[in-house]
Amino acid sequence: MAEVPSGESDKRRRTVRAASTKPTSRIRMSAAQRREQLIAIGRQIFAERGFDATSIEEVASRAKVSKPVVYEHFGGKEGLYAVVVDREVRSLLDRITTALTAGNPRELLEQAALALLGYIEEETSGFRVLVRESPVLSATGNFSSVMNDVAHQVEHILGAEFSSRGYDPKLAELYAQALVGMVALTGRWWLEVRKPRKETVAAHLVNLSWNGLSHLEAKPGLISAGR
Repeated sequence: MAEVPSGESDKRRRTVRAASTKPTSRIRMSAAQRREQLIAIGRQIFAERGFDATSIEEVASRAKVSKPVVYEHFGGKEGLYAVVVDREVRSLLDRITTALTAGNPRELLEQAALALLGYIEEETSGFRVLVRESPVLSATGNFSSVMNDVAHQVEHILGAEFSSRGYDPKLAELYAQALVGMVALTGRWWLEVRKPRKETVAAHLVNLSWNGLSHLEAKPGLISAGR
């Protein structure tokens, strides 16, 4: 068998080695995929730092793209933030609306409380984005506006219940705001402590709200007001 010259053998080894170490090209994302990636990264950073402390530079750095790519998709930090918040608003409202399936008012309160607490538990970053107020958004793009939308849904439930019990249905809006506010503020507290478990928190919220509602005075007044 003919022997391969040492020089030729070395050349072949270098060729094989170069081929094996040649870097593979990165898979290019489509425009839609890149947009989704930037939204996910922006969501995480806004949750961690808030709007003011978040920079386009950091978003671009985590996505391993240049800043112009982010500007091309969203026009700037405000545009990215608005998209993130809009998605979270729709996600939370859809979750609560879908959860309200029972015919019994108490069960509806339980479902609403569990839906909000479930969102906090499963979409923690999204909830953190919503509870951080930002001056760049109008009144329709923050946590307060989301809770107002939920309160309007609860208002319809309470209105029918008030009418059946002989109470003034015009007061349903007031009570709806109070109930939703109680659940929302408790949710913000539970976001940090995470105990007791969400089912227990929901049970206590409903216990307070329902047992209070079941013993309402038709025309309540403040005792201290007459002094």
